[in-house]
Amino acid sequence: MVFLKGNFIKKDKAFISVMDRGFLFGDGVYEVVPVYNRKLFKPIEHLDRLQQSLNVVSINNPYNEKEWLDIMNKVVYYSDNDDQSIYLQVTRGSDTKRVHTYENLEPNVYVESNELKTRSQKELSKGYSAITMKDIRWDLCNVKSTSLLANVIYSQEAKKVNAEEAILHKDNVITEGSTSNVFLIKNGVLFTHPTGSKILPGITREVVLESAKSVNIIVKEEAYMLDDIYDCDEVWISSSTRGIIPITKIDDKSLNNGLVGELWEGVYENYLENIKLLKS
Repeated sequence: MVFLKGNFIKKDKAFISVMDRGFLFGDGVYEVVPVYNRKLFKPIEHLDRLQQSLNVVSINNPYNEKEWLDIMNKVVYYSDNDDQSIYLQVTRGSDTKRVHTYENLEPNVYVESNELKTRSQKELSKGYSAITMKDIRWDLCNVKSTSLLANVIYSQEAKKVNAEEAILHKDNVITEGSTSNVFLIKNGVLFTHPTGSKILPGITREVVLESAKSVNIIVKEEAYMLDDIYDCDEVWISSSTRGIIPITKIDDKSLNNGLVGELWEGVYENYLENIKLLKS
């Protein structure tokens, strides 16, 4: 079952108008909320970020916090999976003709659930590879927009070479991954690009920073250069559906002799404690 425009219906019966502005222009925003043991992970933080995105693009939020939670929990209920990934999308709505400008429209809301398959710590400990690519996206990356063509291109390029992620750089400054936030470890200090219009303020990113501080790692939200990522001790990426992924090779250059670093292990175990609270 999915939620579409106020109703719970079977997914194969869910359709939108061809005049929906999300379909025509990518005129909408979205969120992805992980679910563990049928419990939403940090739903309020995700809804707060949704509101921030809606504010920037001037789309009215059709539901209040309680209503959103009710919708998501019902979608969770209808799913057969204990661990899920809830996707929710709000577009500006449907018009009568395709024009760039708009009048007052009723937003269209779509919510679905997919199974969330997490990787074991043993699997993660093998490490993953990444490539670097020039960041050509717009300067409102803090908005979780449905206009994701550039991200699709990046992700597909990474897939072609069996890489986990494409790490992006603008003016030789590392910003984030195509679908993740990026962290660099050098001499025991964690660096990550500061929040702002250049990156998405990831919910899991905040969990990573909190976990790092809890195991006494110095955290610096500072920009760092492309060359720095080849000359560091560890690199991680994070996202709501993948957790914290250690990167051990970038552009065919090995990091830490191709081994996952000790600091990742400590932060990852602390991160798991947040998940275990929901699974208990």
